Amino acid sequence: MLTRPQITEELLTQIRQTITENPEWGRNRISKHLCELWDWRVPGGTLKDISCRDMLRALDKAGSIQLPAPKITLPQNQRRVIKHISHDTEPITCRLSELRPLSADPVENGPAFEEFKSLIDQYHYLGYDRTVGENMKYIIRSRNGNVLSCLLFGSAAWKCRDRDDYIGWSREQRAARLHMLTNNVRFLIPKWIQVPYLASHVLSLVARRINADWKAKYGHTVLALETFVDERYHGTSYQAANWIHVGRTTGRGRNDRKHEHSLPEKSIYIFPLHRQWRHGLLAE
Repeated sequence: MLTRPQITEELLTQIRQTITENPEWGRNRISKHLCELWDWRVPGGTLKDISCRDMLRALDKAGSIQLPAPKITLPQNQRRVIKHISHDTEPITCRLSELRPLSADPVENGPAFEEFKSLIDQYHYLGYDRTVGENMKYIIRSRNGNVLSCLLFGSAAWKCRDRDDYIGWSREQRAARLHMLTNNVRFLIPKWIQVPYLASHVLSLVARRINADWKAKYGHTVLALETFVDERYHGTSYQAANWIHVGRTTGRGRNDRKHEHSLPEKSIYIFPLHRQWRHGLLAE
């Protein structure tokens, strides 16, 4: 049972042949076939076809393969609307010690997931978007059960010059080891919560457990965390939690192959989870 296939030229040839020899197949059929071919499954035996589709989309965007067009694309006004739940917005202004110990609860399904989506969609400036591929969601609560924060970790950026240079990745190493890096794509502390040092404490709390949670869910470790901080913010919380500033983005999106679309530049931060993290990310 594979944790994740290695992106080699042989594997790319296998993917291309599957696509070419089965022109009537959609992306879902292709990903399930490849998972069966590679025996790519979660520890319980279920095919990891969602993770596989995420990998295939990344390879398609990088120009390494050419996937068939998606069979169904819903217009924006027909996509699923996130139900907004009312939340207690009574201000919380106290010392961190009055709230501890905090709990970091992984979120999967049920009422906690609905609460998570609602909070992110209402109060995070980017809103909530459907997660694709491997991800971890957390709700942070005080010792009294009050929600203090929400965090979402998802797929790492396919490529990022300053990050890749800092790690020392070659193109081949990045393709093979990208799944061992995860991106903190959402970090929310609702505006009615004003507690000094809470943000850095939450980041540290999650960092201590995310590798074990990831391994339990997906069967492989993560060696480092990354995040991209918009220029309107200063990354103070990440700095206080000892995340490392490694550079800035170029202002180009992952699909901007013709240098035509300018995006806001962002600061790049990395947090190693293991002393030998770089060695693990560089291993052949």
